[in-house]
Amino acid sequence: MIAQSDRLDRRGVWLLIVLALARLAVHVFTNGNYGFHRDELAVLDDARYLAWGYVAYPPITPFVARVALEVFGESVGGLRFFSALVQSMAMVLTGLMVRDMGGRRYAQVLAALAAAIAPMSLIMGSMFQYIAFDYLWWVTVAWLIVRLLTTDDARLWLPIGGIIGLGMLTKYTMVFFAVSVAAAVFLSPLRKFLRSGWLWAGVVLSLLIFAPNLIWQIQHDFVSVRFLDSIHTRDVEIGRTDGYLAMQLFVSANPFTLPLWIAGLYYLFLSAPGRVYRPLGWLYLIPLVLFLVAKGRFYYLAPAYPMLFAAGAIRTELWLGSLVPKKARAVRATTWVALAAGAVFGGVLMLPIAPVNSPLWKFTAGIHDNFVEQIGWPELAQTVASIYRTLPVEQQIDTAILTGNYGEAGAINLYGPQLGLPRAISGINSYWYRGWGEREPARVILLGFSREGAERLFHSCEVAGTVTNRYGVENEETRFHREIFVCSQPREPWDMLWPRLQSFG
Repeated sequence: MIAQSDRLDRRGVWLLIVLALARLAVHVFTNGNYGFHRDELAVLDDARYLAWGYVAYPPITPFVARVALEVFGESVGGLRFFSALVQSMAMVLTGLMVRDMGGRRYAQVLAALAAAIAPMSLIMGSMFQYIAFDYLWWVTVAWLIVRLLTTDDARLWLPIGGIIGLGMLTKYTMVFFAVSVAAAVFLSPLRKFLRSGWLWAGVVLSLLIFAPNLIWQIQHDFVSVRFLDSIHTRDVEIGRTDGYLAMQLFVSANPFTLPLWIAGLYYLFLSAPGRVYRPLGWLYLIPLVLFLVAKGRFYYLAPAYPMLFAAGAIRTELWLGSLVPKKARAVRATTWVALAAGAVFGGVLMLPIAPVNSPLWKFTAGIHDNFVEQIGWPELAQTVASIYRTLPVEQQIDTAILTGNYGEAGAINLYGPQLGLPRAISGINSYWYRGWGEREPARVILLGFSREGAERLFHSCEVAGTVTNRYGVENEETRFHREIFVCSQPREPWDMLWPRLQSFG
């Protein structure tokens, strides 16, 4: 006979799953409203060349993109289904953390919804990028550590190590979290597991999982290290790392959930009942400081908030138990209103729901550029195709399409085949390793370069078209790379020119 508590526990889990499916449905119905983002175009292109590594990221995200291509074809919504799915899974895991810490259904739902309405989580579910999968790995490790602290089962170090290994195959900032896990072990009673073979087995498993990418890096002279150094230097110079702490309040976590995760920190560090789960507090504070010192982007810390929501929900539930029923009901009602307001705040900013060029669209465009960078890629490919078709047939054979950034290359390679275009070549990131093709181009259709940049590479360059989109939306392409050139007579042979074209972005 099933105990009443077991039935209630299962109902709580099913409630979390239903809420996660509801969130997944929101993404499924909205994620196809615009087009592919430039980052998604690059990942889709890399997905056609499966490898153990790429210049800009480890291999898992292009592998998932390849699965999406096989299952859904070249579908915006199909690609983004997987990022929406993992964000919904992270929502369930947040609720399970609460359950395993002893929280009841109210606390489980509270924490799960707080995680769901975080602006960064919403945008991760609305676009296909490696940060979505990185988020899931952080939350999964946090949940497993809660299980470890609750059950004292040393065997859990094996899946912890496995997930950290998968995280390293997803985004290299996982190393900051791995260091934080190690520090949390030394700073807490978890250090008793240093004598356990299971902990070291987990370490070995994580290294074995990461090893193929490490071998790839060795074979490619650690090109990703040079890439990351270049990107980080650029980010610091143009101010993308500014406002790191302030953005934790408004984007990494929803401002309407600020009291909840502050309560989580209080519970973990200042409350006697929360002492056993204090390692979770270190898993937040240590990467917070590491990213601050290293001048990381604010969203690198976003995956650390679900564990604070879990702890905060436990603290809230304990506090409500100390109140008289009338006051407790008022607090619960206020909490639901705050979550609803937070959902509106996050949804308006981060879900692709506004008609293009509507007042709401223009409002979001003033805050971030994720949506404007999803506009105009089919038109770009069509413009290039019209230029290509104006060339005599005998010239088309030895004409290449050379792009300055991965969005342009990805768009040409996605939409170009049905327009009769050759595959684009580019010097950026992993495109550079694929070279210029089987024959040296006699001329190129050049996009993504300034006139000065074009003339540094070729003796003859003429403007043949301009980048536009049917909405008149201003984005990186229309603002900075508007002119499309037809260039010939390279200033150097291609085997000398190509090394100069290598770039990171």
